[in-house]
Amino acid sequence: MSTWTEPDVFYAQLAAFHATTAALITEAGTGRILLVKPVYKDAWAWPGGYLDAGEYPHDGCTREVAEELGLKISPGQLLLVDFALPAGKRQRALINMLFDCGELPADTPIRLREDELSTWAFLTEDEAAERLPAAERHRVAAAVRARRTGLTTYLPGLPPGL
Repeated sequence: MSTWTEPDVFYAQLAAFHATTAALITEAGTGRILLVKPVYKDAWAWPGGYLDAGEYPHDGCTREVAEELGLKISPGQLLLVDFALPAGKRQRALINMLFDCGELPADTPIRLREDELSTWAFLTEDEAAERLPAAERHRVAAAVRARRTGLTTYLPGLPPGL
């Protein structure tokens, strides 16, 4: 026999998490991956960021790429879903969704949001993996594979400290 729980009590007990989106953007003809260098941390990152309250993930990805790079993109297929337990000052779990945001010609003008980003680059898979934080390096090969196969991939979180 189950016990009835008031909806406000039930919902208050559910896990809460943060959600982010990221964009796989590659250089046309070379397949090199676009990464950005945030001003507030040592490692490089995928273009993207945290969702705003009430924002759908594909809309958040579009907004973040426009804000960070000055590019109008339409996210395509969801390539990766990644999960991370709370860590450091982040007290909630994190769900990251990486979308296929297509290819850009090498001469596409990119306007960085200078209060957030210092530079950007198209990088080979190996170079991209080297520049990302250790806990995110596995996303590079998985994203490229997901784009190639058309299959969305779930990446379980890595152990804390990686």
